[in-house]
Amino acid sequence: MSVYQDVIIAGFGGQGVLLIGNLLAYAAMNRGLQVTYMPVYGVEMRGGTANCTVVLSDEEIGSPIIFHPRSLIAMNQPSLDKFQPRVRSGGVQIVNGSIVPAASVDSDRLRSYVVPLNDLADELGTMKMANMVALGAWVGATEVIALDEVKRCLPQVFSEHNAKLIPANERALDAGAEFVASHKAPGERPLSHASL
Repeated sequence: MSVYQDVIIAGFGGQGVLLIGNLLAYAAMNRGLQVTYMPVYGVEMRGGTANCTVVLSDEEIGSPIIFHPRSLIAMNQPSLDKFQPRVRSGGVQIVNGSIVPAASVDSDRLRSYVVPLNDLADELGTMKMANMVALGAWVGATEVIALDEVKRCLPQVFSEHNAKLIPANERALDAGAEFVASHKAPGERPLSHASL
């Protein structure tokens, strides 16, 4: 079976959306997949909007630009409002339920996981790890890459000075994956190239 997945990761500047996009790209490359990573951010940076698109495949990728992604990580309401309508029917989205009301989440057309990202990260020690909880949830929902492969790449996105943060970020990835595993419908199949 061929491997293909694309995701738009979006939120406020400072929420670490570019960091987890970069981490996902490294993990896919280390697995031997073809990868594109395209960050987009406004001049306002922290507090403004930021998003990135990551495409991973076992075949050559034609374009890093995705108009109708198969999945979405929305860290805030403006990101959900902007990108949710563009996600393909049957696609997966991870939504930050700590700050986005569940009523604004499309759970009819999409496989939506409303994850209390900030709350789970806070339980682990700091809300700054909400992005890692989100990535763990996305990995758990799509199953396109193993969570251990993502964890192995943490040293590639953290400087040597910040290496002490790696164990806490591993726990945050686990928390996201565990939340999704406990909320999957019985018999739910992983998102695959053929399913959309």
